[in-house]
Amino acid sequence: MELTFYGHSCFKIVSPQGKKILIDPWVSNPQAPKNVDLGPYDYILITHAHGDHLGDAIKLARTSVTQVIAIHEIQQYLLSKGVPNAIGMNIGGSYRSNGLTFTMVMALHSSSLPDGSYGGEPCGFVITLENGLRVYHAGDTGLFYDMKLIGELYQPEVALIPIGDHYVMGPREAAKACQLIKPKFVIPMHYQTFPILTGTVEEFKAFLSEEDYQPEVIVLRPGESFILK
Repeated sequence: MELTFYGHSCFKIVSPQGKKILIDPWVSNPQAPKNVDLGPYDYILITHAHGDHLGDAIKLARTSVTQVIAIHEIQQYLLSKGVPNAIGMNIGGSYRSNGLTFTMVMALHSSSLPDGSYGGEPCGFVITLENGLRVYHAGDTGLFYDMKLIGELYQPEVALIPIGDHYVMGPREAAKACQLIKPKFVIPMHYQTFPILTGTVEEFKAFLSEEDYQPEVIVLRPGESFILK
């Protein structure tokens, strides 16, 4: 698996069989590198409807090559905008395709569409790749104790966790989330995109050092990749 960070909460995953997955497709975010892969992607995952996560989905998913996976209300919005292959689902369910499994799990946040209407519940995703490797993208979320169930049920090797605070968890809460999920690797996200997102990796590592469980922290600058075999 190759995982590339494109800034904010946007990640590209290339699976062992070469399937390309884009999560929270705001590829035009202020942190995005110049060499962003614009696809086509096999799958685009959207955790909630806010513009910094729905992002450039419509532009990137104009052809039927790409399956866009989102909660039902976002799916209906995308279909109304001419996206040809939007898959709607809901929290607790899984969508299986080409040897991959996309499991939608809860997140604590809000969600509204660009027109201000209800965008469904926010979510995270557990992605199970062809070789059984699992990646958990928490989406925008506060800390919640059921993260422990996500860890117990799915045992993700890699967790992508927000640390920015104000709109999402901060470093202290993110460190506690790692105790509940127990991933082997954790990659911080959703920090310092805007001045209000003040959480830092250094703070996160400091809080993590006080906890019993110590995952390996992988810090990616936008455009950098992490490879896990």
